[in-house]
Amino acid sequence: MLTAEEIMQLIQSLIWLLAGVGVFIVGMNFMSDALEKSAGEGMKRLLGRISNNRFSGVGIGAAVTAIIQSSSATSVMVIGLVNAGVMTLMQATPIIMGANIGTTITGVLVALKNDYFDMLMYLFAFAGVMMGFFKKEKIKIIGLLCSGLGLIFVGLNVMSSEAAFGNPLVEDMFQSIFSTINSPILLILVGAIFTALIQSSSAATGVVITMVGTGVLPLDLALFIILGANIGTCVTALLASVGANANSKRVALIHFTFNVVGSVIFSVIVWLFKEPIINILMSVFPGKDAMSLQMRVSLFHVIFNVTTTCVLLPFVSQLVKYSCTVIKDKKITEDVRTLKYIDERLLTMPHVALMQAKKEMDYMFSLVEENIVLSFEAMETGTFASKEKIVENEAVIDFTNGAATSFLIKLSSTNVEESAEIAIGSYFHVLNDLERIGDHAENFYDIASEMASKNIKFSENAQTDIKKMRDKVMLMLNISKDAFDNLNRTRLSELTVLEEEIDEMKKQLTASHFARLAEGNCSMDVNPYYSSTIAGLERVADHLVNVGYSIVNPIGSQREN
Repeated sequence: MLTAEEIMQLIQSLIWLLAGVGVFIVGMNFMSDALEKSAGEGMKRLLGRISNNRFSGVGIGAAVTAIIQSSSATSVMVIGLVNAGVMTLMQATPIIMGANIGTTITGVLVALKNDYFDMLMYLFAFAGVMMGFFKKEKIKIIGLLCSGLGLIFVGLNVMSSEAAFGNPLVEDMFQSIFSTINSPILLILVGAIFTALIQSSSAATGVVITMVGTGVLPLDLALFIILGANIGTCVTALLASVGANANSKRVALIHFTFNVVGSVIFSVIVWLFKEPIINILMSVFPGKDAMSLQMRVSLFHVIFNVTTTCVLLPFVSQLVKYSCTVIKDKKITEDVRTLKYIDERLLTMPHVALMQAKKEMDYMFSLVEENIVLSFEAMETGTFASKEKIVENEAVIDFTNGAATSFLIKLSSTNVEESAEIAIGSYFHVLNDLERIGDHAENFYDIASEMASKNIKFSENAQTDIKKMRDKVMLMLNISKDAFDNLNRTRLSELTVLEEEIDEMKKQLTASHFARLAEGNCSMDVNPYYSSTIAGLERVADHLVNVGYSIVNPIGSQREN
């Protein structure tokens, strides 16, 4: 029976222990954020190499996870990319497998802990804090990385100190607990629940490695908790798939199935061959010091993830088929507006999110172009079968404008780099310009429809003038679209010349129209429709110049219209 003083000591030790875990997790988050920011371009290049080659997929998954130090974050990114249609299930599955390998880097790093290494990490933490006072963004990011790395080891030392795991009372308590739950199934469950609660298998593995290093947790029990941690890490991906499309849910299911199957296989192997496995780990690291004890757990973690990937990699297609069998595609029974390329899960990857936002606007541009073409076809031919398509496109354009703007607002608050801030500022204006062009396109159709209902037509000369101006605007549209889609600056001067020609053409066509009215060659009934059409085309030209020049001067190029 514990005395009041011992109970107080135990409570204090548990508080120290929780503080150490908290500092460790904060350090992990700092380091992860810094690595993600500093390696944004590298991740963009890696993701740009996505292919159907499963080996390159594993490599990409391992590399991205090693960069951001979180398999859960990688899984969430992949779900976002699948939901946005950037990658297929066959491409996503090997990346998920590779993520499990990349996450073992943290365990190896934690296992290297010793007095000299700790002193170096403390210096890193101090230097990182000092770098945070610099104005230059790159120095701040390096500082965040250094302080994060240092805090990881500060947290580990707090956990392993005499005030926490080093306290005999705490050691006795945990040994008593683990003597009660020494069943492999219970240990796996403990690892899974603990990891699910803290949302990080890297952090959970770090705690287990520290417990083994301090002698609180026997190695044979630690192996099962590590296996459970690999199951618990799937919770983040499962939560991220809620509300996503069927393919995204399938990615989360594949991730969960992969880790469960691997854990079950290894649990059976460790259960049956526990002594030989422990002897092998001890022979590789024969010392009795804390680092040797910790490296055994870390080595097992690496072997587990690499072996599981090698075993299940040939069955990627079977895993995909299984996920498609379990999760069926839902039949769409109502008009549910969704963005085509943007997914909020991509906000954790600002570079990729920005790429997808641009793709969304490229798609929006194509709808605007289609509506202009359909509207003038109706005006020239007097047939109105395209009404439903125009209305549908306009609804998508309006929705995209609002939803993409909201996404960009959220993206701008994620501490993106200066170049990304400039691009986001540009995209706000581009979305507005495209939406306004879409409104003009719909207005052209309404003009044609109203004239048909009143049985009035433009004169042949008026039709010829409108067609000439329309052709110039369509030429501008192609140049502007090319400039924005492909960041092509070579024809921007041509765009400016055409816009000036259209301004002059508007004056000339207006004068010609009034001359026809005066001569009686044109009906007064068409006057408001002609004027609206010419004015609308001129305004479309202004918006197209804004869109084209957004790649040169993202904010200053926009005009008041």
